[in-house]
Amino acid sequence: MNLRPLGSSDLQVSQIGLGGMPLSIAGRPSRSEAIKVIHASLRAGVTLIDTADVYCLDQSDIGHNEKLIADALAQINGAAAPVVVATKGGLQRPGGAWVTDAHPRRLRSACEASLKALRLTTLPLYQLHAVDDDVPIEDSVGALVELRRQGKIAHIGLSNVGVGELKRALAVAPIVSVQNRCSVFERRDLSSGLVAFCAAQKIAYLAYSPVGGGRGKARVADDPTLRAVGARHGVSPFQVALAWLLSRSPVVIPIPGASQIASAIDSAAADGLRLVAEDLSALDRAFPV
Repeated sequence: MNLRPLGSSDLQVSQIGLGGMPLSIAGRPSRSEAIKVIHASLRAGVTLIDTADVYCLDQSDIGHNEKLIADALAQINGAAAPVVVATKGGLQRPGGAWVTDAHPRRLRSACEASLKALRLTTLPLYQLHAVDDDVPIEDSVGALVELRRQGKIAHIGLSNVGVGELKRALAVAPIVSVQNRCSVFERRDLSSGLVAFCAAQKIAYLAYSPVGGGRGKARVADDPTLRAVGARHGVSPFQVALAWLLSRSPVVIPIPGASQIASAIDSAAADGLRLVAEDLSALDRAFPV
């Protein structure tokens, strides 16, 4: 399993991470099965797990995914490589809705709750989950700077942002990661220059929903180009879609979600898929940037 840095020498992670959200939202597996999925990913070489306080059913369920990951890591008990857990704050889940709340006061309380849920004294990577239209991003990031000064978070990241917002945040603090939606069918950040800007700044780009997310997986599975390339290598079209993303930039780290052991193992295996010129040419024609 190859490693990539998250903008800092002490944040070396696998090229493909695990997105924890499917393990905690509607339709989630049992707790025991979810822990098996996490363990399968770790055994396959994954060393980055993405989570958030709001990966849950509703506000009464806040922290579900973080607590699940803490339980899974406690059971591993040092039997796997060191794992970087990246969590997020800045949203709430009233009635199951996704509501932005990135006020500094809210971020401070969310950080404290995440520390407790994950059973950590310092969060390795804490990301602003979304920019709040009612709060300047400078204020939200400023709150994370203060939390870092207090030793409660080690590194700051952003999620769901554009180049302009990233530049404003960089004026306040070093940013080691940007987490946005990106896949063969969601190529906006590749064409807008955001991924290139991240590469120039040595900022990791965490691509969420890299195989389409819960609703888009069928589209990847049925795509003729992904299927054809996969057939040449004897792998799934999902592995091809992940390998294509890896080929876009050295800072891209896909974080596919998984709710089944087989899919977790399949996704991690994409790290070893080497696309040849013929593959890349076919994929670039099918998915132009």
